[in-house]
Amino acid sequence: MKLFSAVVFCVALVAGGTMSASPAKPQAARRPNIVFILADDLGCAQVGAYGNSYYKTPNIDGLGRDGMQFTQAYSASPVCSPTRSALMTGKSPARTHVTDFIPGNTYPWARLQQPAWQRFLPLKEVTIAERLTEEGYVTGLIGKWHLAKAYLPPESVAEGPDRQGFAETFITHKPVPTADPESDAHNVGAITTRALRFLDEHRAEPFFLLVSHNAVHAPIMAPKALVAKYPAQGNGHPEDVPVMAAMMEMVDDSVGQVLAKLDALGLRENTLVIFYSDNGGLLRDAAQTPFRGGKAELHEGGVRVPLLMRWPGVIAPGRVSATMVNTMDFFPTLLELSGARADANPQLDGISLASLIKAGVAPARDTLYWHYPHYHPAGKGPSDSIRMGDWKLIEFFEGTLAGDGPGLELFNLREDVGEETNLAASQPERVAAMRARLAKWRKKVGAQLPTINPAYDEARADDFTPAAAAP
Repeated sequence: MKLFSAVVFCVALVAGGTMSASPAKPQAARRPNIVFILADDLGCAQVGAYGNSYYKTPNIDGLGRDGMQFTQAYSASPVCSPTRSALMTGKSPARTHVTDFIPGNTYPWARLQQPAWQRFLPLKEVTIAERLTEEGYVTGLIGKWHLAKAYLPPESVAEGPDRQGFAETFITHKPVPTADPESDAHNVGAITTRALRFLDEHRAEPFFLLVSHNAVHAPIMAPKALVAKYPAQGNGHPEDVPVMAAMMEMVDDSVGQVLAKLDALGLRENTLVIFYSDNGGLLRDAAQTPFRGGKAELHEGGVRVPLLMRWPGVIAPGRVSATMVNTMDFFPTLLELSGARADANPQLDGISLASLIKAGVAPARDTLYWHYPHYHPAGKGPSDSIRMGDWKLIEFFEGTLAGDGPGLELFNLREDVGEETNLAASQPERVAAMRARLAKWRKKVGAQLPTINPAYDEARADDFTPAAAAP
C-alpha cells in the first residue's frame, strides 16, 4: 500500500565546527529553549511521517514520534516572504500588506493590476525575536531571511534580521542554477555548523534559534552520489523525485545533528523543537500528492505544510493533532510558552496553541483565511481563500472582478482533500455565506485588492518582468 497510508490517516483526522562541552546545569527553573527549524518550499508529500516511504526523513519523523504531528497545518501564504512576515509578527500578510515574495514580479499586461503591496518587513513591526529578547532570551537567525527590500547585500542590510530583534545572524541564499551540486549549494552544511555553534555558546541561557533552510527551494540539486541512492522512477508516483529525496536527506541529517547537540548539552528536556515549512512545494519539482496544486496556489498543495513538535515531559510521545494551525499562531504561542505576559496588540491574527501543546486543549477556531492578490509563474492568478470547518472556498479575482473565466471553487475537504470536485454551482447559499465572511475579513484587516488593468493585452498577459530574486 503506497501513498499515503499516513497521509490518508492524516486526511481522515480532518524542523561542523562545534566544541565539546559538558552538559549544562539542571534546567528546571529555566524557561524553555526554542529551536524553530524552517524548511523552504516543502510540502507534506516529501516528509516520510506524512506517509511517503520513498523519502527517508527519520530525524524529522522522530519529532512526531517523540512529540506531536499536525495533520492540518497551513502556511500563511503560498509563497515565502508573506509567511515569514507572519511568523515574525503574528499578523496576517493581508494586514501587513507583505503579500508576495520580495520583491515580486511585474505583470504589466495582465488582466488585473496587482496592488501596491509592502515590499519589505517594516522595522516598526514588533517581531517575535524582539519580544523574546525583552523576556531575556538570546536570539539567533541562521539561514534565509528574505524580508528586506533587496535579496542580496549590501542593499538588503537595512532591513536585516539584526534590525528586527535577532542578536546573532548568519544569512544564506539559494544557489544559482549553475551552482555545483557537490559544494553545499543550498548551504545546509553551513547553516548546520552555525546552528551547532550557537547552541554551544548559549547553552546556559534561554534561547530562541531560528534555523531557516534554503532547501528544498529550486533550483533543486544535490551531490550525485546521494541522488543515486534513490530509484530513478521512485515508487512510480510523481511526488517521488530522486534529487528531492537527496535534498530531504540532507535537511533531515541537519535536523539530526541539531537534536544530537541538544542531547549532548543536556538540553533535550527543556527545549521545544519545531519543524515547519513556509509554503507547499513547487509543482514542477515534485507533485504534492494527495493535495492539488503547489507553491503559489491556494489549493491545498500550496498551503498545507508539515508541522512536527517535540518537547519531552510536556508533549506526550506520539500525539497527533487535527487542529487547524496557521503561521500567525506561532507568535502568541511562543510568547505564552516562554512565560511572557500576554501581548495586548489587537492586530495579532494568531491564536495561542499553548493549551493544545501542554494539555491537549485545542483553541476555539473554525475559520482560516488566505490572501494572495498576485500573479506568479507557478500560480493561478490573484486569489483569496477561506476555510470554514470542512469547507473551503477559493475566489479567483479574474473571474469575480473582471468576468474572465470561473471565479469560485468550493470543496469539502473531508470528502475531497484533492479538491477534485467543485461544488460551487450546487451550493450557492454556502458560497454566498462564505464569500460574505471572506469579504468582511478583508475589510477588517485592510487587505489590498487587485484592480482592472487598463493596459491589459490578452496576447501578452502572461509576460512578466522578472524580479531581482527568483520567486
